[in-house]
Amino acid sequence: MGLTSVGAALRTRLPELGGLMTERIRAEVESYADDALIPFSSLRESCEDNADLLLARFAFGAGPDVGAAQQTGRLRAEQGVPLADTLHAYRVGFEFLWSELVDEARRHPDVTDAELVAGSSEIWALFGRYAEAVAAAYREASAELTLQREARRSALAEALFTGALADRTTPWEAARQLGLPERGPYAVVAASVPDPGQEPLPGIEAALRRSGLPSVWRLLPDQQIGLIALGHRDAESVGLRALRSRRARVGVSPRFDSLRDTPQALRFARLALTGLPGDGPGVTRFDDSPLAMLVAAAPAEASRLVEVSLGPVLALPAAERARLLRTLGHWFAAGGVTAEAAEGLFVHPNTVRYRLRRIEELTGRPLTDPLTVADLGAALYALRLLPT
Repeated sequence: MGLTSVGAALRTRLPELGGLMTERIRAEVESYADDALIPFSSLRESCEDNADLLLARFAFGAGPDVGAAQQTGRLRAEQGVPLADTLHAYRVGFEFLWSELVDEARRHPDVTDAELVAGSSEIWALFGRYAEAVAAAYREASAELTLQREARRSALAEALFTGALADRTTPWEAARQLGLPERGPYAVVAASVPDPGQEPLPGIEAALRRSGLPSVWRLLPDQQIGLIALGHRDAESVGLRALRSRRARVGVSPRFDSLRDTPQALRFARLALTGLPGDGPGVTRFDDSPLAMLVAAAPAEASRLVEVSLGPVLALPAAERARLLRTLGHWFAAGGVTAEAAEGLFVHPNTVRYRLRRIEELTGRPLTDPLTVADLGAALYALRLLPT
């Protein structure tokens, strides 16, 4: 190659060229001027390594070696330098080296214009190859870092939801790493998963973030659970609107201020989800029914209430028991309007009246008595919320 002597001469000036190239890049690429982001010594070392490989190509006809470019791509990804800036820095570096090659060629009378033109084609072909190597290594490293961050984020979220944070990680440190405020109010959400691996609330984290509500989510086999920071005045209404738009079955905990209460809030959100009537989509807050608070706070007493109020009904064969309880549930949901309950059950109103009379006979209590209605309604609600 006609530029052999030129390349060899420039290789003797590598430390000088590395310093000059570093200054040129720092002057022309904004992110590279930040010494806290890319230390001068690190950038100079990278410039020298890449220049050495490039000049060796001209001096000795060495095969293209993209090792330094790949190392640079990975390093810049780890440093958080944008890929566009990284590629811009490479272009600046190649332009600098080409100008130095041209200047040095003037000191070599044997170098012809045709050889310089060929050298120009060669150096920009090498730039394309180096740029591809930088970009590929950058993207690979970025993907690895993203997976690592997501794994860390997932582990921290799981620790918050279960209360299993390691001794060396406080809830507030976890909050900072998860992008959450250190103090509430917060709320926990639990949404029913239609099929394993399928998110019932797709895109919810990004949607909430756009509304100024940072959150963190976990997808479990049966539920998608999330912790939402309710940081502004309209946060709760905005969050509920975003949840309702997903057309899923969702339970929401009461508001709470300390991240240490996240496991209890998750329990409340799951109880609210369990108590959501019907089979279709809907969003219910735990605080929407004070009765839910009582059931969750006193499960043993609630179980006794179920036994006393609905014991004879529960003792029936499974098919009849389910039929009567379902009818009673629809009757309560319809506000005691028989025709509306019948419509929801797809039966004649007389069928509903017959089943209600059957419940009255079994319990020995009339549904016209407000105390009976209160007891049976509470027992029915507790039956839905309590474990089998």
